[in-house]
Amino acid sequence: MESVVFDIGSTLVREDRYWGAWADWLGVPRHTLSALVGAVVAQGRDDGDAIRLVRPGVDIEAERRAREAAGRGEWLDESDLYPDVRSALGALRASGLRVVLAGNQSLRAGELLRGLGLPVDAVATSSEWGVAKPDPEFFRRVAELGGAAPGDTVYVGDYPAFDIRPAKAAGLRAAHIRRGPWAYLWADTADAAMADWRIDSLDRLVETVTEPRM
Repeated sequence: MESVVFDIGSTLVREDRYWGAWADWLGVPRHTLSALVGAVVAQGRDDGDAIRLVRPGVDIEAERRAREAAGRGEWLDESDLYPDVRSALGALRASGLRVVLAGNQSLRAGELLRGLGLPVDAVATSSEWGVAKPDPEFFRRVAELGGAAPGDTVYVGDYPAFDIRPAKAAGLRAAHIRRGPWAYLWADTADAAMADWRIDSLDRLVETVTEPRM
């Protein structure tokens, strides 16, 4: 392996704050929106449909701008990272691998992630690229940003249908991390079974991916 590319939401970053802030903005209980997110994703729909159920006809991007203008925009800090993130990214990079973050996030999320000073070589989001997972173009760009041949690049994610299957279709190797709601929900699906590695922590990924290089 020469490059490791990480999904962001539920792989590196907990999404509690993200959805809690949306619930507060929409004026509904946090549990209500959380349940709706789970329901729409389980149906194979975009998670933004949960917001559209609460407020039919909503322009989500316009609401993002309104939140920013009101001082209630998207935010994340060190407390939103899973405990193993910083150490695992650092260990992978120290081993000589190129480490990249690329997921379905907003422009603002990209800025916030860069501001955390994580030990990575690059950060990219779907909003910056104008294309989102599971579109094949997203994974073409993943391979390009990874700077290695697809077969020498690992994509790490929690959502089998959006992370594992399309990564494999693009010729990348894939690691399914079993954390976050979608990882648990679809851990036993055919999409999850396509992964080259199935892990429960990033520490395990470090052991697995760097072992041949030691």
